[in-house]
Amino acid sequence: MNSFRRNVPLLAISQALMMSGASLIITTAALVGFELAENRSWATLPLAAQFIGTMFTTIPAALLMERIGRKQGFMLACIFGISGGVIATMGIIQGEFWLFTFGTLLVGIFNGFGNYYRFAAADAVDKEYKSRAVSYIMAGGVVAAFVGPNLANLTRDLIETAPFAASFSALVGIYLVSFMVLAFLKLPPKPITEAISVGNTGRPLMVIAAQPMFIVALVCGMLGYGVMVLAMTATPLAMHHFAYPFAQTSFVVQWHILGMFAPAFFTGGLIKRYGVLNIMLAGGILGVACVAVNLAGSSVAHFWTALLFLGISWNFLFIGATTLLTETYSPEERAKTQALNDFIVFSTVALSSLSAGALQNSYGWQMVNLGLIPLLVVILASIIWGKSRRDTATMS
Repeated sequence: MNSFRRNVPLLAISQALMMSGASLIITTAALVGFELAENRSWATLPLAAQFIGTMFTTIPAALLMERIGRKQGFMLACIFGISGGVIATMGIIQGEFWLFTFGTLLVGIFNGFGNYYRFAAADAVDKEYKSRAVSYIMAGGVVAAFVGPNLANLTRDLIETAPFAASFSALVGIYLVSFMVLAFLKLPPKPITEAISVGNTGRPLMVIAAQPMFIVALVCGMLGYGVMVLAMTATPLAMHHFAYPFAQTSFVVQWHILGMFAPAFFTGGLIKRYGVLNIMLAGGILGVACVAVNLAGSSVAHFWTALLFLGISWNFLFIGATTLLTETYSPEERAKTQALNDFIVFSTVALSSLSAGALQNSYGWQMVNLGLIPLLVVILASIIWGKSRRDTATMS
């Protein structure tokens, strides 16, 4: 419990800072890319580069932090974030699309480490506190709903000749503060067990990955995140297409991010009361509701409602999948299992982000949403299958 009280608040603050930077990029990167790219189908490449950086960092980050400790890994990552903020700002000022994209790639490397905040919290507390710890870390993102989009809106025109350059320079300050907060962490350098012998890495990865609950966690984490990113990334471009001012786009994204993280204050409690698979099922249904609202109209109210549903859907699916995943491995299997999960999840996220610009530019907002339906069907089917397998195991 002492570890819970000390580390979870610090990790929640770190999560809030990371997501504030990410939400600023989500709100602005596609619009900056739209202006800088020669081919506007590549408008979402800078945002996709952030997720690509995260994808390629997940496995090295897990292995490195297993060796040097998570605190040291998190602090090292801040250097990449600071560098990314500086380079992205230079890219905007100089009008260089590829320089801007490289800056967001470096921010993605920072995020690749930062995505282990939730696992750091879960692994540092007793089993009964795991879902609550993950929820509290994710709840740190509530701050991001207000900081990121509003910071982007307030700083957009501070450098008149380079819209959003000042917004990206603000990232440098965010990552500097992250570095200072992380310095106060006191995490165990190795998994919490004294029974792990040197060189013992547990079961083969294929055995772990073949477990029904691992499959459900991976499918829902992967496709739930992919659905969210595809719709979220295309939204600023869609609202720009419908000639809505940036302030309204910022408002919609702000409420979307609030939907992503505000439920985390009680998602852990809901999981404990109703079961992780039931909460994940609710998340899948909310994803369907998002698509239905988007297909019904394109007013600001439609965008707002749909993106709010989308945020809550992601929250239930991602926290649920993270909680479910922690049930599938032993302490000595932690690093490789988490690394495999996050590599696949963020590979899907990168592909979704990159696809959003091309789909929106070539086919329009309706087709973006129709493309989400098969993914949501797979999510719902996997949860129902998982519930049947768990019920069968309980009866036997």
